[in-house]
Parts: sequence; structure tokens; C-alpha cells
Amino acid sequence: MILYEYPFNERLRTYLRLEHLFRRLGELIPRAHPMDHHFALVTIFEIMDVAARADLKTDVLKDLDKQKLLLDSYRGNPSISERVLDGFVAQLDSCFTDLNAQAGKTGQSLTENEWLMSIRSRIGIPGGTCGFDLPAYHAWRHLPPEKRMRDLEDWSSTLAPLAESVLLLLRLMRDSGMPQKVVTSRGQFQQTLPHGRTFNLLRLRIDPALQLVPEISGNRLLVSVRMMQKDESGKLQPTTDDASFELTLCT
Repeated sequence: MILYEYPFNERLRTYLRLEHLFRRLGELIPRAHPMDHHFALVTIFEIMDVAARADLKTDVLKDLDKQKLLLDSYRGNPSISERVLDGFVAQLDSCFTDLNAQAGKTGQSLTENEWLMSIRSRIGIPGGTCGFDLPAYHAWRHLPPEKRMRDLEDWSSTLAPLAESVLLLLRLMRDSGMPQKVVTSRGQFQQTLPHGRTFNLLRLRIDPALQLVPEISGNRLLVSVRMMQKDESGKLQPTTDDASFELTLCT
């Protein structure tokens, strides 16, 4: 099944972008090839760009605190395991403490590394990291893989509190949804959202054998899905065929 996710607000868009980048970084650092480590550095700089938003840290801390209050409200419920609940609350507390202890924006300490910033200033220029432009970086790429990995792990460690917080928040949010099987009518599906509930994320799973691409839109009142299919030229066109998929709305 292919999973598509649609965020209902800008805060969730930022969280999903960060998750995408953190997972990519986690894939690239353990590899040995210099090209993989080049793109690991690119990813670190992209994370710094996304995390540069002034209110991001405040938003994450508020969401961690909100999730803790929500979980605490479940105490005494016989259908909820206190041990599991305590584990999640401890994770939330740890993430809050570590992120709150960081001074300034995520990755700010890396901006004091002149060598890294010289690479960052050139990396967005096509071909800007050639050996004749950045000889010191060229030499670093020829170091043993283990040394490059240690450097990357050291640089990315300053991003860890934000990564752990965002990944935990998204995990809890995804777990809050209940999957439902739905079917389009002539290629379209609409669902009115209940009043008094705020949803942050829509998750859609569909069988790749159907060769359909969902076009998702939504707001606090309504979600809409239109199924698209490639024509002979490769352009996506609306389809009128009925199709079933799994829909999950997460708070």
C-alpha cells in the first residue's frame, strides 16, 4: 500500500518536512561513500533552513506539553495500561527538557563553524562545491569513512532534541486516528468533518496496483479526495472509476 499524508495546517507541514529530512539524514550518515556524506551535509543545511522559523521551538514545546496533559487525562482508565502511559509521559518529559535546554534556534551552534558555513554558502550554487572552489572540503571527502561519519554524527547531534521531539509528536498523532475503508464515487470522495473536533493530519493508503494518485484538499469542515490517473502522455487526469482506499483522520 502507498501511504499519502495531508497536513491541515502550516505547523504540521513543517513537522512532516523535518521528519522527511531527519529520516533521510539517518539513512545517509551510516553509508561510506563520499557522495552520500555530501548529501548528508546538504540535508543538515536543509534542516537548519526549515528550523530557522522563529516560533518553531515554541510550537514544539507547546505541543509536547499539550500531549502530556492529554495522556495524563487518561489515568485511571481501566482500558489504558499505566505502564505504557508512564513510558510515553517520560519520553515527552525528556524531549521537553532537552529541547528547552537548547539555546537559540536548532542548529545555531553550527553557524559558529566557519568551515561548515563556507560549504553552506556554496552548496546551493550549481557545481559550487568543486574541488577548486572548496579544497578543504575536497580533502574532507577523501578522509576515511569512519572519520567522516564521526564528524557528521557530531554535527547532527545538535539537531537531535528537535528530531526526537518531532518524531514523537507525529507518532502520537498518527496513533490517535482510526482507519476506515471508503470508496470513491465516480473518482471522487468527500467527507464532512464533525463540529467541535480539530484534525491535524489526514492519512490515505491505496493499493499501487490501481495506478491512481490521490489529489487531497481539506479544511476544518470538509475533506475531499479526487483520484487522478496518468494518460498516454504521462499527464495526470481525473478518473471516473470507483476505487477503495483506507482513510485515517488524526487529531
